[in-house]
Amino acid sequence: MLKRNPTSSPRRFGEFELDERAAELRKRGRRIRLQEQPFRILMMLLDRPGEVITREEIRKRLWPNDTIVEFDASIGTAIRKLRQALSDDAENPQFIETLPRRGFRFIYPRTGVRPQSL
Repeated sequence: MLKRNPTSSPRRFGEFELDERAAELRKRGRRIRLQEQPFRILMMLLDRPGEVITREEIRKRLWPNDTIVEFDASIGTAIRKLRQALSDDAENPQFIETLPRRGFRFIYPRTGVRPQSL
């Protein structure tokens, strides 16, 4: 289940806005359908822009230890759906860079960074 932070403000990058409270991704104000797993991966990437989010970190956050799933196929599908929602290209990424066998990195310069907790 997606945990929401009721005090977080929307995060903006390019033409996109991720609203964690509403669990929505919008492009120029229009809602883009995005399933929970791709949405959660995007939140992870936005939490640490420029840093590598390892495949293992994603597995631990999205699939508990007692979950039986073909992890490589599932993460591939989630990343594909996320890239499709962002109109991003794996070969020439604007938002999500793939680091083969390691993980992913958010590479787009962000604005509207959400405030730090005190």
